[in-house]
Amino acid sequence: MFANVRYVRFHRFSRGYKSDPKRYARQSQLIQTDQQGKSVEVDFARAKHGTFFQQPHQLRNPWTTDIFANKLAQSYMPKEIFTQVTVDLSRFGDRIVNEIDALGTQCENEPPTLTHFDAWGNRIDEINTSSAWKQQKIISAEEGVVAIAYENAYREYSRIYQVLKLFLYAPSSGLYSCPIAMTDGAAKCIKSLGLTKQSSYKNAFERLTTRDTSRFWTSGQWMTEKGGGSDVANGTETVAVHEGDDVYRLFGYKWFSSATDSDMSLTLARIVDSDGNSVQGTKGLTMFYLETRNEGTDELNNIDVVKLKNKLGTRQLPTAELLLDGTRAIKMSNEGRGVASIADMLQITRLHNSLSAVSGMRRSIAAAADYATKRKAFGNKLSRYPLHNNALAELEIESRAGFVLIAEMARLLGAEENKVATDNDKLMLRLLNPVVKLYTAKQAIQVASECLESFGGQGYIEDTGLPKLLRDAQVLSIWEGTTNILSLDVLRVLTKSNGQALVCFNNVVSGRLRAALSTGGDLKGSAETVVAGLNEMAKVITENPQLLEVGARYFSYSLARAYSAAVLIDLATKTGDKDFVITATRWSSQDLFPFLTNNKKGMFSAPYAKENFDMLYA
Repeated sequence: MFANVRYVRFHRFSRGYKSDPKRYARQSQLIQTDQQGKSVEVDFARAKHGTFFQQPHQLRNPWTTDIFANKLAQSYMPKEIFTQVTVDLSRFGDRIVNEIDALGTQCENEPPTLTHFDAWGNRIDEINTSSAWKQQKIISAEEGVVAIAYENAYREYSRIYQVLKLFLYAPSSGLYSCPIAMTDGAAKCIKSLGLTKQSSYKNAFERLTTRDTSRFWTSGQWMTEKGGGSDVANGTETVAVHEGDDVYRLFGYKWFSSATDSDMSLTLARIVDSDGNSVQGTKGLTMFYLETRNEGTDELNNIDVVKLKNKLGTRQLPTAELLLDGTRAIKMSNEGRGVASIADMLQITRLHNSLSAVSGMRRSIAAAADYATKRKAFGNKLSRYPLHNNALAELEIESRAGFVLIAEMARLLGAEENKVATDNDKLMLRLLNPVVKLYTAKQAIQVASECLESFGGQGYIEDTGLPKLLRDAQVLSIWEGTTNILSLDVLRVLTKSNGQALVCFNNVVSGRLRAALSTGGDLKGSAETVVAGLNEMAKVITENPQLLEVGARYFSYSLARAYSAAVLIDLATKTGDKDFVITATRWSSQDLFPFLTNNKKGMFSAPYAKENFDMLYA
């Protein structure tokens, strides 16, 4: 069409600018000549830069806009308690949108740094964190994200309230949810060991659980050493030398220590005798309490911060390698009872890990859904394409099932802490703790990846803040025990209970399904599927118990999916609520028992195991 094209750049002060500033404010024009020789001016600024831009997703109040979370909370709380709690959660949701989320982004953009020496050559090992990170500590105290559980204003419902508030907070906390998890775990440990009144721990417990921003402390959890994370029995080399009374000096190297700017920490070490000998294995480990800085001088407590870890994600969080070189500490557990004493702490930190997983899922899906109502492609918004909605809806169902699991954990924990838990409740809490953690962590990674994909190329651009959703999710399957380690912990629960934990699980699930089975409604088929799967799994395990160790991961997945299905079916049957019915039906239509599916493929057999070994190592 155009025979000749020539490009002309106009400068700001070209002749005619004053008479027609709008025209000459454009940086350039394209003068084209058609086949008849007539010149045609085209606005080249538009051709060069384009007029299209992608509208970003928008964060809205994560409490008032989450209908499912509200309905689930109402089903777990008496009406009068929910009414009071939801007022605070609505207010907090606004604070997240207007203040906290921006601080979380700042934490990501201004990661911690380490200064080893001052200008005069003195070793100071100063971990420098952003002002936003410090503000998150103030907010955590003000909002009582730890205190709620220990104020216990709503008794057995206090943990549910805390979980809901942390559910809103975690995705916007800039990973301050990590020190909060360890702080909650340390407080729980001190309380469970009956140490809250003892002088050595009273001050620490009050500081860990206060709302006073000037007194609030966070705690670290320094367990991992060079020998390996989960194998603390054989990997812990730190030794404790007795100084007097319950005071010891610790010498060792902590390989992976999160939130190293904390005020205190709990750690494991082996007490040595006068000849320098110590007991190896689990029986040689004792738990110690230490404060990171010396009172009065504010100098580090004989702790060298060797380096900050360069991690895939959680960059907001100061994670370091630490050398304990005569660190003053107080013996907290009975000698040799260190591993047993951290059980309560792990119970809490695993719950927080699950919370981060589920809250991250729901925040990612909310962002993807909001973006779908704005992004146009091929003439329509993404929200108008059934294919796109199918993908997001599957993720939504996945996150709802995970939410049910943490709600159940909070219910059982609250009942235990307030001494209203039955024996079955206590056994279920112990069994579900590793199950929920390992399963929600895997869910979180899958959902984060899919949500990033739903943004197209923008999901891969760091400037959007979206890639950190996936980077930060990846650590959740590692923190507090990897998937395989926690699967073996599930088997440990079965062994220690002589199989009663599994019997209890089957009975509890069957009880939750009783109403659906008796009513004969639309959910009866779903309930029958769960019951049949549990019965078949019990039969297979009884006949071939050796399958459990090889199939522990899929067995744990099956427990998680079956339990989510049972609770959702129960809620749907009793309330008749459309959201519960849809969620229960769709969740139950998938493969709820991958243990059975993979066993039928021969995945847990000896020949299959040999094939695996030869394939990988031959």
